Amino acid sequence: MAEPSTLLSYLFVMSITPGPNNLMLTASGVNFGVRRSVPHMLGICFGNAIQVLLTAALLATISAWIGELRWVMAMVGCSYLLWLAYKIGQAGAPERRDLARPLNFWGAALFQAVNPKAWVMVINTAILFMPRDGRIAAAVGIATVSAAVALPCVATWAWGGERLRQLLQRPAALHAFNLTMATLLAATAVWLLVDEYHIRFGAS
Repeated sequence: MAEPSTLLSYLFVMSITPGPNNLMLTASGVNFGVRRSVPHMLGICFGNAIQVLLTAALLATISAWIGELRWVMAMVGCSYLLWLAYKIGQAGAPERRDLARPLNFWGAALFQAVNPKAWVMVINTAILFMPRDGRIAAAVGIATVSAAVALPCVATWAWGGERLRQLLQRPAALHAFNLTMATLLAATAVWLLVDEYHIRFGAS
């Protein structure tokens, strides 16, 4: 198994860089603040830790299964991202603010099952960092470390969103921000789906 410092570095880079989770958390921080976004953050960490645990513990069996279902999960996940992008884009409209609410713990946790970036991180983590004897204790340890590393990373994005909130007091400015975030999230979904298409069908 690789050195612990390598595991920490890999998990940090994958958790702190932009992706569906972090874009959604930035928008949540702007619209609802860090406190109301805590269930969303915890759900991401919990869901991701369960992914790591199951994938690492059942690597030999699950790898083939994930390969078969990867394209289906990518389509489901990216469709959900496009729907979320639409909801985020609408959140800045004053007449619709009363309909908006942050993603809850279980919603965020379950989203990890169809989040393409999360699966890339999880499968690579299991392949690269599980010991050859495949002990369950090692899988539990890696999953725990993954959650511990992810929490401050995702919290940074929600906190950054809350700081932006102070600059977006005007409804028009908030709406423009949400439209920007929605566009970025939609573009992320399309990019991930195209990438999965190339992997699945070998398009050039």
